[in-house]
Amino acid sequence: MVVGAGPAGLGAAFRLARRGLRVTVIDRAAEVGGNAGSFDCFGFRADCGSHRLHPSCGPDILEDIRAFLGDDLLDRPRHGRIHLAGRWLHFPLKPADLLRRAPLPLIAGFARDTLLKPFRAASKDESFADILRTGLGPAMCEQFYFPYARKIWGLEPEALDAEQARRRVAAGSASKLIAKVLGLLPGFRRPGAGRFYYPRYGFGQIAEGYRDAAIAAGAELHLNAPLEEIHLEPDSVLIRAGGTEHRASLALSTIPVTILARVLQQTAPPDVLASAAALRYRAMLLVYLVLSTPRFTEFDAHYFPSSGIRITRLSEPRNYSLHGPPGRTLLCAELPCDVHDEVWRMTADDLADLVREDLAAAGLPIEVPVEHVEVRRLAQAYPIYERGFHHHLVRLNHWLDSLPRVVSLGRQGLFAHDNTHHTLAMAYAAARCTGDDGTFNHGRWREERVVFESFVVED
Repeated sequence: MVVGAGPAGLGAAFRLARRGLRVTVIDRAAEVGGNAGSFDCFGFRADCGSHRLHPSCGPDILEDIRAFLGDDLLDRPRHGRIHLAGRWLHFPLKPADLLRRAPLPLIAGFARDTLLKPFRAASKDESFADILRTGLGPAMCEQFYFPYARKIWGLEPEALDAEQARRRVAAGSASKLIAKVLGLLPGFRRPGAGRFYYPRYGFGQIAEGYRDAAIAAGAELHLNAPLEEIHLEPDSVLIRAGGTEHRASLALSTIPVTILARVLQQTAPPDVLASAAALRYRAMLLVYLVLSTPRFTEFDAHYFPSSGIRITRLSEPRNYSLHGPPGRTLLCAELPCDVHDEVWRMTADDLADLVREDLAAAGLPIEVPVEHVEVRRLAQAYPIYERGFHHHLVRLNHWLDSLPRVVSLGRQGLFAHDNTHHTLAMAYAAARCTGDDGTFNHGRWREERVVFESFVVED
């Protein structure tokens, strides 16, 4: 049994069904893909946020996706920009553009901080702020990383664990940031740098490809089947979902690990349930605007780290999917929040007004009619690595490791900040750890998880 029909669940289902194992996938939603899915929106295939498949994707994974999608897997250039200190800079950063457009105080501050790095006090490595302030210095932290952190996770940088920096900031030092920028110059360029893969009909086409391949290999798929109970028995696991009972030798779960603990509460001791309750996710509102114009801007995405603008990113998929109804374009604005915030309860029209105000403040006023507004609410968009979270996560994982017939994997299941190619790597690893008789090699899985801990999110 696979619980969850996102990339991780469907990737594992495909790899197992292809080997001849009997696999059943369940999901509460009506469509596959989860937070990496796509849906119909006024003639467009809209994604749940801005997604891309990075060239660093594992070769076995990329080979499968290419086999599913064929010519529909497009190779596209990165062409975004970031609103930094009141200026627009190309993103990913380009050396010439950075020197020409970046505010001089920012460049001077970064240069000063780079020169003074050997004289800065050693980091305590206790918080997100410690790691980045020591590695990058005050200028880049105060202008970019710290305001963005407050928006994304809703906490002060000092309240975030150091692991947040290690898992989310690839260029955590001045030397790494310089190397990353130079990596876009001829002669320094890494293979695939400045490019990404994207399916012609929306990012969800990747999950749909895995779905079709898994079904063709013999897997069963049950949608609109919310999980009700997982009950462990001596020789099997009983799963109730959507009013139906399923019995299996092994359950692979990709739902949030905090929810999995509650579903398994008949076996979870009180301290494990307390740790599950202590781990928190940041929510996300996705506000979609359909405009009466073939293009809003030429850029695939805009990033807004400053505190004066409430949204964090605006994407225009028409510019990289090359698909959609004529004469219109679709914008997707991302607004992090908490499910208890007032903004979480705002109406679609009020959220559309908020987005329009933010874009106008950034010098991007919407001057054409808005034909349609739609809102999607993601309650578990990002795990929040508060200081001390690791203690709770270790306790939760240690307990899960003691369960012979239940395995938690994927971005949500491992409480991880990861890209789609990372979560698919987890799925393929889980399939490798599963025997032909449905048993699971937990020792090998622990070794695989050590590799997962080295994953760093690519923006």
